[in-house]
Amino acid sequence: MAVLFKFLHIPFFFSLLCTLVSTYAPISDDTLRSLPHVESSFALSSSLLSPLLVPRVPGTPGHDQVLSYLVAHLESNLPKWKFELHNSTSTTPAFGSRQIPFTNIIATRDPPWTREGEVGRLALVAHYDSKYTPEGFIGATDSAAPIAMILWAAQAVDEALTKKWERMAAEGMDEFGGVEEEKGVELILLDGEEAFVSWTAEDSLYGARALAEQWDNTLHPALSTYQTPLSSISLFLLLDLLGASSPVVPSYFPTTHWAYVSLSTLESRLRELNLFESHKANPKTWLSETKKKSSDFHWGWGIQDDHIPFIARGVEVLHMIPNPFPRVWHEMDDDGEHLDLDTVGDWARLVTAFVAEWMDLEGFMPSEQKRAKVKANREEPREQPAKGTRWSRTEL
Repeated sequence: MAVLFKFLHIPFFFSLLCTLVSTYAPISDDTLRSLPHVESSFALSSSLLSPLLVPRVPGTPGHDQVLSYLVAHLESNLPKWKFELHNSTSTTPAFGSRQIPFTNIIATRDPPWTREGEVGRLALVAHYDSKYTPEGFIGATDSAAPIAMILWAAQAVDEALTKKWERMAAEGMDEFGGVEEEKGVELILLDGEEAFVSWTAEDSLYGARALAEQWDNTLHPALSTYQTPLSSISLFLLLDLLGASSPVVPSYFPTTHWAYVSLSTLESRLRELNLFESHKANPKTWLSETKKKSSDFHWGWGIQDDHIPFIARGVEVLHMIPNPFPRVWHEMDDDGEHLDLDTVGDWARLVTAFVAEWMDLEGFMPSEQKRAKVKANREEPREQPAKGTRWSRTEL
């Protein structure tokens, strides 16, 4: 990660967002209280976080180990999602002519009656690779913890998505019977974000650049609502450098400031309901720029990160990255021992609340008893789907 600002003068069109904003209804306090507990999920020894806290340099055994873990975790915990492995290769300054493999992981959950090109998706995005140097660098905030937050949020809303769509189908609101836009959720776990030698346009964002280019040039069927997989992304919510205590996260882009305000409002409500474990020790608000005016934005692409190839192609981006960066940024002590685990859990809870609100899951979030039953059912042996029915591979 490097702080580079690329300025691009773009119109400030808040009025174009009115329709989207008007469909975004707040969830209730009861729903916020019903969000699952996160404490044990983010212990350093937990099965969610621990496998990620290793060096994950593309082209190394550690990276392959984490890739295998992520694939297995998704298959086991998100049985109704569809998955894709997007593979590409590239040379790097560190390895000369050697082709280094990069694998992006995409998991998607859409309403079951929808067709390709008819669903606008909330994308939850982070990178899972780690830096080549210094040797042994783990990158707990960069970005093992954000990956864990996304995985946890997806599991937390999964049953509610099923309940909502089953009710819609029962009431005849599926496919041609509904009045609301079709919405889905997409996890994009990107590879090759880090530079191998020094950050340049060529030595960085390997996976993001390959995926954005391919999705921009892949056409959905004629007359689809969304012409490409790229245009299907309604909001690209990118998490990076999260997990240290007391982060300060600015609002970077004027066209998604409304979403920043919504996320900030959820943060404030969670604090008021005593649902933020880190609040007692660190009561300062993370997302404090709710009053930011259009004249206060830099009219650029912000901090260089995985969003750059996407925002350059017109994708709306909400970037959750602190500024200033955590003290441990690109240091050897960016490891599990230096994570603030209460903060990690609170980020997971906040992202889950945002997804629940975006997906209109009011009244559908399961109780603790229901979640325990669902978990037990998932742990029982079950017939595995035929090979290839939920996974697809894309080679570039």
